[in-house]
Amino acid sequence: MFNIELTPSDGRMPEITIHFLCPSDWATPPRIHTWDREPGHPGSDWPGEPMQPEADRPGWYRSVFAATTRLRLVFNDGEGRQSADLARECDGWFSFDTHWQDAAPEAHSAAADQEQPQAASAPPQPKTHAPAPAIVDEAPPPNEQRTDFREKTIYFVLTARFYDGDPSNNFFCRDRIQFDDEGNPVDPHWRGDFKGLIQRLDYIRDLGFTAIWITPPVENRSGLDYHGYHAYDWTRIDPRLESPDATYQHLIDAAHTKGIKIIQDVVVNHSCQYGIRGKVHIDHLPTKYYVPQGSEQGQVDHGPYQGHLGNYAWPNRCDIDNPAAPDWWRARHESDPDGTKPLTDPKTGETVPKPGYEPGRFFGIDAQTLDPDWYHQDGFICGGDWESVHPLQQKHLAGDCIDLATERDNVKDYIISSINRYLDMGVDALRIDTVKHIERDNLLEYVNAWKAHKPGLFVFGENLVKGYGWGDLGGGDNGPSQIRPWWYTRLGHDPHDPHSGGDSGFPQLDFGLFSTFRDTLSRGTFEGTGQVLSMDWIYGDVTQLVTFLQNHDVGPDNDFKYRFKGETWMAAAAYNLIWTARGIPCLYFGEEIEFMKGAPQDVEGEKDSLNTTGRAYFGDHLTDERIGQTRSHPLYKHIQRLNLIRRNIPALQKAAMTRVSEWGSGMSFVRDLSHEGSYAVIGLAIGSDQQIDIGGVRPGVYRDAVTGGEIHSDGHLGFHVKANSAGIWVLDGSGKVGQDGAFLR
Repeated sequence: MFNIELTPSDGRMPEITIHFLCPSDWATPPRIHTWDREPGHPGSDWPGEPMQPEADRPGWYRSVFAATTRLRLVFNDGEGRQSADLARECDGWFSFDTHWQDAAPEAHSAAADQEQPQAASAPPQPKTHAPAPAIVDEAPPPNEQRTDFREKTIYFVLTARFYDGDPSNNFFCRDRIQFDDEGNPVDPHWRGDFKGLIQRLDYIRDLGFTAIWITPPVENRSGLDYHGYHAYDWTRIDPRLESPDATYQHLIDAAHTKGIKIIQDVVVNHSCQYGIRGKVHIDHLPTKYYVPQGSEQGQVDHGPYQGHLGNYAWPNRCDIDNPAAPDWWRARHESDPDGTKPLTDPKTGETVPKPGYEPGRFFGIDAQTLDPDWYHQDGFICGGDWESVHPLQQKHLAGDCIDLATERDNVKDYIISSINRYLDMGVDALRIDTVKHIERDNLLEYVNAWKAHKPGLFVFGENLVKGYGWGDLGGGDNGPSQIRPWWYTRLGHDPHDPHSGGDSGFPQLDFGLFSTFRDTLSRGTFEGTGQVLSMDWIYGDVTQLVTFLQNHDVGPDNDFKYRFKGETWMAAAAYNLIWTARGIPCLYFGEEIEFMKGAPQDVEGEKDSLNTTGRAYFGDHLTDERIGQTRSHPLYKHIQRLNLIRRNIPALQKAAMTRVSEWGSGMSFVRDLSHEGSYAVIGLAIGSDQQIDIGGVRPGVYRDAVTGGEIHSDGHLGFHVKANSAGIWVLDGSGKVGQDGAFLR
């Protein structure tokens, strides 16, 4: 600490002269921005005052501050390059090689920093910093060359609701049909298809995504089965998704040609309510014999379901063609396609069709009569069952989700071998549905079998929880660890100690982080986000979690039932966090244009149809006439740039988070992947501009991927982030990546 009197004994007012050696790649003249200038001087306006060149010292500049005993300062070039925050209480000479010196250094110029020819005996001169790497703006490398799924970002589609490439395979489910004012059925549930998805692969690639998660493509049967989660035949792709020139194989091959991986959604926990084709039949009467109360056979008028509720597209008008069904059932396919001949119910002896006859005999389930070789027989989940291990994993999820006996070898063999076929076709990764409904070690038998069949396979799961999901570790959780996401990422058996076992290799969708968004991002704050990130240690490998703002089941508003309804800037800030935090970002189709903003994710009311929900048909926004408008949405541009930035910075893809600090309106953290040559310091702002200060970082030259700014740091970084933007300062980084948009700027 220097003690400088305000008026020296010689009567002169004190002054401080600052000298600066400007790097050769800076714009000149450099500027000096000052604040906290004592005594009582106002600070300068950014970017500060231009410095004056020193005639006798090429490359050096100086500024004189009269009547000054102390000041804080930043050198910058007005075009984004700057030093760290500095302070001085006396004259000083500053360069990035030597930092401060109290006396004039030997003659030296910026030109000397450039490489000069040297004698063979002279040792090589070190550079000030490593050369910046090139920005990756081309297509990602070929599919077979990419094995670490953390390098990806995921676009999630309900295939049947995305884009209609082949109207000839459209199909109406018998429930929730939308009618126009003239009573005509519109908006088929099965509308999007593989042909449409193939036609819009470039749209997804242009957004910057390198993987597509599709809903289960296997054949389904249910009154509302368009989404694929009511499997009937795991060995067959549902024909309502395929076309002669656009099969599942065509989709996989087309995606790979464009450098995009395919993630297949897989249901292990349950089948539809009709059994499994060729394996097991669940006792029902054929749907074509059902007549609602007050109607007559042949008089049903339910849109395309003219005459009765049997499948209108099949000549035999039945819902299933199961070879495992009784002989009398299969005989009715051809002998009575219209369902008009009397049929005796083998269970009750009553004759159908009969108006109002027990609907459960057509659509319901008697759990006690299920085949124990294939199904559990413990009834349906209700009440407190949802937070209890045994009923959650032994009872049936819903009337069209019948709980399979997943521990039995015949079930394992059937499902594992069925999915192996799709892996052989080229499917790159699997997402497993309803994870907590299967005991962990049992489910890992399936996961590990698929990994053994296809080494390097990435498999992640869905363990839905509306809370932090810490289980027996506390945090106000009312459910045990054995049904929580972290449990499935571990191998141990102590519900109070994640470290009792290692990484299971089965990461999960990050419902813990998602569940904070209702109380944070939806209110324009990060407050509380740091708390959930402080528990990252509980997961087997936190960097492989799949992060998201919303999906087909949940959104971060009210009771987690709605598509994000916050302001656009809130969504932008959410994506800034998701794309810079640990984990693999996943976007639900339509988020890029705030599609169906605030709508319920699924049908709520008794008469709701899909057009009123977050599962509405998206293809209208992807037509040739409208796709340009879709691509101009500010969130589309925002996500596009985030994907480009993440692709250029390995630390954002693979590193854990350290030095996490959160203060409501802002966050900062470090992503340290130094062993692979990538290190980034992140600052986020939500709602208002933020000044980010973070110490204890690696010294060196940092460049911001957002603004292109440059800071020469001695172990501390201080930088400004505009509201709802981000600072992504990369050690020896390439600088600005992409173009400024409405939010990243």
